[in-house]
Amino acid sequence: MTVSLLLGVHAHQPAGNFPEVLELAHARCYRPFIHTLHRYPAFKFAVHFSGWLLQYLADHHAQDLTLLREMVERGQAELFGGGDMEPVLAAIPARDRVGQLQALGDRLERLLGRRPHGAWLTERVWDSTVVPALAAAGIDYVTVDDYHFLCAGQSLADLHGYYSTEEDDRRLDLFPISEALRYRLPFAPAEEAVSFIERMGEGGHGANPASIYFDDIEKFGIWPETFQWVYEKGWLQAFIEGVLASPHIATRHFSEYRAAVPTRGVIYLPTTSYIEMNEWTLPAERAHAYAELVHAAKSNQRFERDKAFLRGGIWKNFLSRYPEANWMHKRMLAMSARLEALPAARRSAAMLDLLYRAQANDAYWHGLFGGLYLPHLRRAVFAALVELEGLLDHAAARAAHTVYDADMDGVPEAFVRDENVQAVVRCDADAAVIELDAYRLRHNFADTLRRRDEHYHRKMQLGEHAHAQPDGIASAHDRVSFKHRIEPADLVPDARPRACFLERIGVQGQWHTPLYRMQQAAQTQARFAAEASGMRIVKRYQVREERLLVHFEFVCEGDAELETQLDLAMPSCDGFLGRYVFEGRVLGGFGQPLVLPAVSTLCLEDGVLGGTVELLTTAPAALSAAPHHTVSQSEEGFEKIMQALTLTLRWHLPAGEGGLCVALDLRSGQRAE
Repeated sequence: MTVSLLLGVHAHQPAGNFPEVLELAHARCYRPFIHTLHRYPAFKFAVHFSGWLLQYLADHHAQDLTLLREMVERGQAELFGGGDMEPVLAAIPARDRVGQLQALGDRLERLLGRRPHGAWLTERVWDSTVVPALAAAGIDYVTVDDYHFLCAGQSLADLHGYYSTEEDDRRLDLFPISEALRYRLPFAPAEEAVSFIERMGEGGHGANPASIYFDDIEKFGIWPETFQWVYEKGWLQAFIEGVLASPHIATRHFSEYRAAVPTRGVIYLPTTSYIEMNEWTLPAERAHAYAELVHAAKSNQRFERDKAFLRGGIWKNFLSRYPEANWMHKRMLAMSARLEALPAARRSAAMLDLLYRAQANDAYWHGLFGGLYLPHLRRAVFAALVELEGLLDHAAARAAHTVYDADMDGVPEAFVRDENVQAVVRCDADAAVIELDAYRLRHNFADTLRRRDEHYHRKMQLGEHAHAQPDGIASAHDRVSFKHRIEPADLVPDARPRACFLERIGVQGQWHTPLYRMQQAAQTQARFAAEASGMRIVKRYQVREERLLVHFEFVCEGDAELETQLDLAMPSCDGFLGRYVFEGRVLGGFGQPLVLPAVSTLCLEDGVLGGTVELLTTAPAALSAAPHHTVSQSEEGFEKIMQALTLTLRWHLPAGEGGLCVALDLRSGQRAE
C-alpha cells in the first residue's frame, strides 16, 4: 500500500531579532532548504512563514522568494497561513485573531501569489475557541500533534488521516502530526527515516493512510550540528531522493489529500500543546513531580501507553507563572480594547501593525527556546506597546493618573503620566515602579526579569547528557550543554521582585523593609507612606517633562540609613555601546561592577537605545552598580543573560525631619560614540 507523505515546515523569527541572527539563519537554513527543494520538483511539501520573517526575506533575499514562488506556481509547494506576527491565537481577542490571519493571507497573496487554506497554529497551541476565527478567515484545516488526539482518547493506529471538529457551528479539519516522525526528521539517518515512513503504509491503518509531519524548519540547519548533518553530509538530499525512489511513498499536499480522502470522523480536542510545552508551563516543583512521573512510566515501559494521561499544564499557565509575561499580556489586551474603541476615522494602519507586533508570542513564554528570558524580545513587545499607547493618547487622551488592577492579580497599579513619561507603580507594600516608559525612546526602563528557580536547573545538578539517534545526531530537546560558566550563586532565586525604587531602612546595623500604603494619586503624582523601626517615610512619584522624580520625606528618631534599588533595563546590556559617564569620564560598561562613594549625578549612555538616562540626587549618595543576570536554557546550552543594570543608592539620614529627591532624566537623541 502507498502512504501519502504530507510534509510541512514552519519558519519563524521573532520581530526584533538581531540582524546577525537572521542572516545566520538564512545562510544555514532558509536558503539551503529552499534551494535544495527547488532541485526536486516532484517532491511536494507545505511551508509556513510568519509574516515578519517573510517580509524580511522579501526585503533582503528576494531571490529565495522567487524560487519559492516558482515552486508554488508549479504545484510543488503548498502555502500555510497563520497569525501574521505569530501570536498564540488563543491568547489574543477574537477580533485580532481574524485580523492577524487575514493579514498573513494578504501578505502571502502579495508576495507568493496564493492565499492559504491551511494554517499553522503557533507552538501548536490548541483551544477550540479559535475555530470560528480560523473559519472566518478562510482557513479549512490546521495541523496539531498526534498527542492532542491521544488526549482525546484516540489511539496511534487511528491517526493516519484527518478528522473534523466544530465550534459555534463553524467546521475545521485537523491533521495529526506524527511525534515519532517529528523526532526522526532530521535526526535519524535518512534511510531509516524513509523506512519508517514506508512502514506507516503497512496494514492496520485503513485505506489511504497518511504520514504527517509539520515542524520547525530551523531543525534543518540552525539547531546544533544540523547544518553539517543536513547539508554538508547530505541528509536532506538523501532523504528527498529516498522518498522519491520509494514505490511505497507519494508526496502530496494537505489540500490534495483532503480533497481525495474523506474525514475519519468528528473529534473534540482538549486544550493542550506539544508534550514538552506542557512540562515547561509548570512551576519548578510541579515540573519536578511531573518529570518523575514521566521517568517512572518510561522505566516501567508504560510511557507510550500512559502519556496521554500525563498532561502537565497548558500554554496560558505561563501568564500565571511569570508575572512579567502576564503584565505584558494584560497591557496588550488593554491596547487592543482601546484601539477597538477608537472611532474608525482616528485609527491607522500603523496602530494595527504595532498591536499585532505586540502580540507576537515569543516574549510571553519560556521553554527550551529562551523567549521571556531574552531581553531584546521583551523590548520589541514593549517598544510596540509604548509607541501604540503614545499614538492612542494623541488620538484620545487619557487621564493623567488612573488606579486600577491592570494585570488582574488582586493588587491595583497607579499610572502616573504626561506626554513624555509614564510611571506605573504597583500599589503593594513595596510601592515600586514596575513600568517606566519614555515615549520618545519607545522604551520601558523597568522591563526586567526576576531570578527564579527553574525545573531545568536540576539538569545541571544531575549532570544529564545528550542522547543521539543511533548513527544520527541529538535533538536539542535531549541536549545538555553549557554556553557560559554557571556558578551556584547564579541560580539563587531573588527574594524580592525586580523593579525600580525598592527601599530598605537601616537602624543600628539592622535592615528593615518599609511597608508602604497608598495615600493619594492625583494629577501627575502618586504618594505612599510607611513606618519602619523608628522612622516614618513618605515616597512620592511625579513625572514632569522627560523626568521621573521620586521625593522621599522622612522623620527619624535617631540616625538611620536609607537605601533604594533600581533595576534599569538598558538595551546595550553588557555590550560595548553601554557605558557609565561620571564627571565627564567614562568609568566602564554596564556589564562591569561600579562603586562610587558620593554621587549627585551619573549618566548612563546607551548607543542601542539612542539616548541616555541621567541619575540626579539632591543629596550625594553612595552608589554601587552591577549587572543582573539570569540563567536559562536554549538550544545552544545553558547561558547567563544580563536582564538589567542594578543601581543601589544609600544615604545616611540624621535624626529629625528631612527629605531628598532622586530624578531619572530620560533623554533621546544622544548616542554613545
